[in-house]
Amino acid sequence: MVKFCSLYSGSSGNSIFIGTEKTKILIDAGLSYKKIVQALTSIGESPENLNAVLITHEHSDHIKGIGVLAKKLDIPIYANEMTWNAIKVQREMIKPCNVRYFTSENGFELGDMWIVPFMIPHDAAEPVGFNFHIGSKKITTATDIGHMTRKILDCFTGSDFLLLESNHDVEMLRVGKYPWFLKQRILGEKGHLSNEMAGKVVSWMAEHGTSRFCLGHLSRENNFPELAYQTVSNALLEKNIIAGRDVLLDVALRDKVGNIVEL
Repeated sequence: MVKFCSLYSGSSGNSIFIGTEKTKILIDAGLSYKKIVQALTSIGESPENLNAVLITHEHSDHIKGIGVLAKKLDIPIYANEMTWNAIKVQREMIKPCNVRYFTSENGFELGDMWIVPFMIPHDAAEPVGFNFHIGSKKITTATDIGHMTRKILDCFTGSDFLLLESNHDVEMLRVGKYPWFLKQRILGEKGHLSNEMAGKVVSWMAEHGTSRFCLGHLSRENNFPELAYQTVSNALLEKNIIAGRDVLLDVALRDKVGNIVEL
């Protein structure tokens, strides 16, 4: 059995737990050590049992707690070379033996998981999403995506579960209080994925066999969970797919632990 839980998801901090009986990892550690420990404990997991942390990219909402976490738990941290080069301050807090490298788009083994990072368009050094192959299951996580490509969709194909960014409502962003340059960044080719685009991706994936989805990395200012859910539900409905009946659709919250998914 695979256990998956979004501990926190959003611009104020991101961390995801994924585990089996043999292997337990975090994807990102963008909050304080204390908050991550509290979140893990709340889902019945001990921080001392973590085997590793994977880093998607160097933005602070994904790495803020990584140095303290690595120091206190003495566990390996995995990232690609470009990301390690971009987090030199955090890296200085990590024992050299715990600094581990992966190569984007090349798979590697971690316990009973086969993990394949894939590159995504975002304004970072070399940001990635992850495919996790665990037994017969495939789990995919992908946030901080500026735009969708055929290559990314190919990485998604065959997933049993997909956590996908649904960052903002385009109209809320356009009329909101963000400065113009920030709006342009978010809407740009290396920004963030909108609810509308998430809906198109989820409906396409549902038509191609994926039945469990979670929407993540929602903006605090330009989105809210009910709107993201409804936008994606409407996109599914256009394909005669009903959320809650034909597929499971959930929303990862910014400031609290999400629902546990077991596969």
